[in-house]
Amino acid sequence: MITKQLTHPESIVVVGGSNDVQKPGGKVLKNLIDSGFSGDLYVMNPKEDEVQGIKSYRDPSAMPDADLAIIAIAAKYTPDTVEFLTTHKNTRAFIVLSAGFSEESQEGKIYEDRVVEAVNKVGGSLIGPNCIGIITPQHHSVFTLPIPKLDPKGCDFISGSGATACFIMEAGIPKGLRFANVYSVGNSAQMGVEEVLKHMDETFDPEKDSRIKLLYLETIEKPGMLLKHASSLIRKGCRIAAVKAGSSEAGSRAASSHTGALASPDTAVDALFKKAGIVRCTGREELISVASIFTYPELTGRNIAIITHAGGPAVMLTDTLSEGGLSVPPIEGENAEKLKEELFPGSSVSNPIDFLATGTAVQLGTIIDFVENKFDNIDAMVVIFGTPGLFDIYDVYDVLLEKIKTCNKPIYPVLPSILTAKSEVDYFVDKGRVYFSDEVTLGKALSKAFFSQAAEDSELLPPAVNTALIRKIIDSCDDGYLHPDLVASLLDAAGIPRVKEKVVSTEDELLKATDELGFPVVMKVVGPVHKSDVGGVSLDINDDKRAEDEFNRMIKIRDAHAVLLQPMAKGIELFAGLKREDKFGHMLLFGLGGIFIEVFKDVRTLMVPAARKEIVSEIARLKSYKMIEGIRGLKGVDVTEFATIISKLSSLAMAAPEISEMDLNPLLGEGKKILAVDARIRIEN
Repeated sequence: MITKQLTHPESIVVVGGSNDVQKPGGKVLKNLIDSGFSGDLYVMNPKEDEVQGIKSYRDPSAMPDADLAIIAIAAKYTPDTVEFLTTHKNTRAFIVLSAGFSEESQEGKIYEDRVVEAVNKVGGSLIGPNCIGIITPQHHSVFTLPIPKLDPKGCDFISGSGATACFIMEAGIPKGLRFANVYSVGNSAQMGVEEVLKHMDETFDPEKDSRIKLLYLETIEKPGMLLKHASSLIRKGCRIAAVKAGSSEAGSRAASSHTGALASPDTAVDALFKKAGIVRCTGREELISVASIFTYPELTGRNIAIITHAGGPAVMLTDTLSEGGLSVPPIEGENAEKLKEELFPGSSVSNPIDFLATGTAVQLGTIIDFVENKFDNIDAMVVIFGTPGLFDIYDVYDVLLEKIKTCNKPIYPVLPSILTAKSEVDYFVDKGRVYFSDEVTLGKALSKAFFSQAAEDSELLPPAVNTALIRKIIDSCDDGYLHPDLVASLLDAAGIPRVKEKVVSTEDELLKATDELGFPVVMKVVGPVHKSDVGGVSLDINDDKRAEDEFNRMIKIRDAHAVLLQPMAKGIELFAGLKREDKFGHMLLFGLGGIFIEVFKDVRTLMVPAARKEIVSEIARLKSYKMIEGIRGLKGVDVTEFATIISKLSSLAMAAPEISEMDLNPLLGEGKKILAVDARIRIEN
């Protein structure tokens, strides 16, 4: 928990405070002094009576009580110190800067556990160990630089890495990005990113608190907590962007099903962020760009006007926006012609609006006014304006500043001349605005920010399934893959349509099955997981003789114990599946099925529970969406019906959390008729 003593301490002691400002204990003390901490400030140092003008206590027992202790001593001395301070000095908040704890050794883990136990015993707060500290308006308890000039409307930033926090501030501050609070949580021994975000949610004041939250995470230990409080903050009007590092998954698990092979902890992170509405960024520059976008009015539509005096950047931005799902629509008609008359000959207004290298500040203002007031099909503007260094461009940036302040449509400024026009760019930043130095980075970030929207709570009511029957089936099952009869029963209980089928283990049963199902039929071996790989699938069987031959061949395949028969079905091959991921719960995966899933891996992922509207939106983002809709005479499938089946999988997962992996591959679809042709379910209690 985050206590008042951590955020608003009336007294702070720096344990290990030093006169050497090149050491953490010296630098953190200097930063506290320089920031003008208004409370009582002490030092614990057995060798000094005064450190940087602050009274130092050789004997800790002689020191007054302290709300917050900042620890900058060796790990092996830290547990005893924390236990002393909690017991004798009423200290209820700790920032442990020191390294040498669980990140280093088992011995360090023991030290760390003792510290956590001592702090928890008194209901205190612990940041770290192995962190740079925190920066709040009340105190700058970090041993690093930079220390930004805090702005209550800047970004709240929570980082699992102290160095990364520094690097992001280093890159963001010169672009005009401002910060409100910065938390570096280090080892997250007691509190991680999730707990700090929880505190920000539970104490959120819409009048005073920042509405921009930035996160850097290397692990997500409590995805449920992160989802709950990120979603809550976003519903309160906040916007959140995050980098989740460690996505390569260097020891990716071998998986026996298609779903298991496609799902991973990283796809689970994607699904969690998607459900919450968190914009996932790939690195520092993208996080800074998305945060900068958040400082401007929210983009409400896809259509962007590009205003520039340089053709190349406009072309690159047009490509990037189009690839990201945004649009640079043509601008034409009477008003376009009127605008062209206001510009120099040779200018283009078709979008991008190119008013040439000789374009003036007055012309820029005119263009922005036309886009704001005359072109209703445009939702936002990107203005790209640098300089060849022939003259000052303060007047251009003055126009930009004024229009950004007065226009309703967002205006995103790309100011690429960060050396040649350094004075003008600094002037722009000093006026309180954030700029972008690269149009492609902006374009990618803008697309991500626009398409990252949380699902509405009202949409998340899952379709009803026969929970009682599902539980009866699951409770009777052992771990492992279910027999086809049980799979069929579960599909029926969930209301998922399937083809008729018969499982046979003798020739007599085979002949009865073909008589009942009729020809043509499909035959599949029962037992081996990957049927196609062992020759366990035969299609378009039209007579008893071939059926008998195939049965006798398949029943001899290793691990085979039966053969499944189904009527031949036709249509587009689709895929839907479930994967349970540790800590995150179940993931839904869906897309084109059959070989397409293996070759193209064109799959969307959602976190359970997922509603039909949410699923429909994700289906539309499949690269293969045109095939699903139907193309070149190939009859498509009803997307709403496909989404309904997927939403029933979501309900099935909620009723049967023991399902570890499940494939419907393929589902065959034509119009509203979509049937599960092959299904596989694995149970792990």
